[in-house]
Amino acid sequence: MIHPFQLRMIESELSDVVGEAHVLSKEADRMVYGVDYMWLPRMWVDRGLVPPLPDMVVLPASVEELSRVLKIANTYHIPVTPWGGGSGSQGGAMPVYAGITIDLKRMNRIDEINQNSQTVTAQCGVNGYELESSLNRQGYTLGHIPASLHSATLGGYMACRGSGVLSTKYGKIEDIVLACQVVLPNGDIIDTLPLPNHASGPGLHQLFVGAEGSFGIVSKATLRIEKIPQERRFQACLFPSLSDGLEAGRRIMLERLGISVIRLYDERETIKQVKRILGISLEGGNYMVLGFEGRPDFLDIQEREAMAICEELGAQWLDPEAGWAWWNKRYNFYFPPHCLDLPWMFGTMDTLCTFEQMENLYWTKKRALEEKYSKWGLEYIAHFSHWYPYGVMVYDRFIIQDPPADPEKALALHNEVWNVAVRTSIACGGVLNEHHGVGLKLARLVREQYGPAFQVLEGFKKATDPVNILNPGKMGFGPTL
Repeated sequence: MIHPFQLRMIESELSDVVGEAHVLSKEADRMVYGVDYMWLPRMWVDRGLVPPLPDMVVLPASVEELSRVLKIANTYHIPVTPWGGGSGSQGGAMPVYAGITIDLKRMNRIDEINQNSQTVTAQCGVNGYELESSLNRQGYTLGHIPASLHSATLGGYMACRGSGVLSTKYGKIEDIVLACQVVLPNGDIIDTLPLPNHASGPGLHQLFVGAEGSFGIVSKATLRIEKIPQERRFQACLFPSLSDGLEAGRRIMLERLGISVIRLYDERETIKQVKRILGISLEGGNYMVLGFEGRPDFLDIQEREAMAICEELGAQWLDPEAGWAWWNKRYNFYFPPHCLDLPWMFGTMDTLCTFEQMENLYWTKKRALEEKYSKWGLEYIAHFSHWYPYGVMVYDRFIIQDPPADPEKALALHNEVWNVAVRTSIACGGVLNEHHGVGLKLARLVREQYGPAFQVLEGFKKATDPVNILNPGKMGFGPTL
């Protein structure tokens, strides 16, 4: 516990680095940094309680300033929590041990769009929409277009290994990143190798992508970019069963057709979400949208082959407008008035496993949650939205419309539901999480996911951050090592 007098002394030292206007210590300013999109802190504030707050917020404008801030924090053993856009859903940016929150949005420069190598180099604080718009003006796209596009930052994308809606074609953010500049907890500025494919030992940049700021703060990155496609097409259909839809997706992926979108909704989400939000006349079935983009002659082949696979499995084709409706309204699912919100309790429990394991995982988790929490009226809905050459991700959610009013009881119920959900996923061959990250929400379960392998992560943490100042309480790391 730092005495308020010493905090003022440290605040003065930080002001000398970034300027007095960029060190915030008033409670009204700090409150902004106590809540991300995780349900628990939002519920906490809704019940009139104060979430964990940083002692101060620092906004560096350059990697040199960021380096000096971390050196100060390391000297005084002050916890540091990186902050991008605050749109994360896992509590990864919550300052649970107070200290300094570093808001990186002033580090928002796009250094270069290199047309020869088709890469972009940008600072980590650049807003996702601004980055994408800048690329679009020159005829390119990052290919990473998540629902958080307007609020998230490039650093936030990388912190949790995020996925965009076109990941089936272009990959997740960790597939797009080529190299990183990182500031270590002691303030040292390092650069990973300029290319990800080499035989010079492990890929160093991947140790920081997905670490949620626990090993170092990514300050800049170089990423590959894509030409804006000549044409986009969408088709939509209904499958008589979820099993048929999953099999269609599996066959499409194993044929390596290279299509950009496969989204398959279970029957409950088809009726509750797709029908309502997209305005499509549906009475049942499992809705699937297929997306194709690129050269028209390539698309003719992709579309023909993918549709033939679906037809073999009983797909009923809808008007193409039912596919375009998804593309044009794809983000409506995540914003008012359509998104899940308080006073409901809810959570997205996305996981990934192989094709052969997914159907069992889905039904096992659905039964486990709906039966165990039937007294709370828990509802389980899901869709399958990020497909790989070997498996598929399920974007599954639980909804409790009337959770406990008491915040302590609500917290306990929320965490119990997550324990059951994640342990069921792991037992069925899935992973802890696919693209929202670990954060505070799942930190307690990381050791269960990794088992004895966790010592490798812990050893790297001890080597890079022996004082444990970077984002303590997350990724399975406590306040001390």
